[in-house]
Amino acid sequence: MTELWLMFSGAFLAATLLPGGSEILLIGLLQQNSQPWLALLIVASVGNTLGAVTSYYLGRAGRFAKSPTDFDNKYYQRALRWFERFGVWALLLSWLPLIGDFLCLIAGWSKLPVASSIVMILIGKTVRYSVIVFIFMAAI
Repeated sequence: MTELWLMFSGAFLAATLLPGGSEILLIGLLQQNSQPWLALLIVASVGNTLGAVTSYYLGRAGRFAKSPTDFDNKYYQRALRWFERFGVWALLLSWLPLIGDFLCLIAGWSKLPVASSIVMILIGKTVRYSVIVFIFMAAI
């Protein structure tokens, strides 16, 4: 049970603007074989999604402080272009390092619908962790 909380908190924090390597944590816990792989997959996906939703709401709150033109960061500008082109579907890529954090922030700033944003984030994060688990399970 402690391992599941560790996985949840690691995945949650890695999805916010804080640096983290939840993938490495997942592999380490899979190697310990202390929890079923499916439980770790679910907990990692939910924790990482909730961390991304936190970034979404930070973006929504930040709407009052800054406009998109105030940011010169190349990752922010790239994420903004993806939203202009793909809309909520861009959140399927919320798992990407650096850019994914900005995608979630911009989704909140843009006031994309919460429900569809969460669904897209959850799908993207779950697919990423599923690939990691599949590769790990195939290697043993």
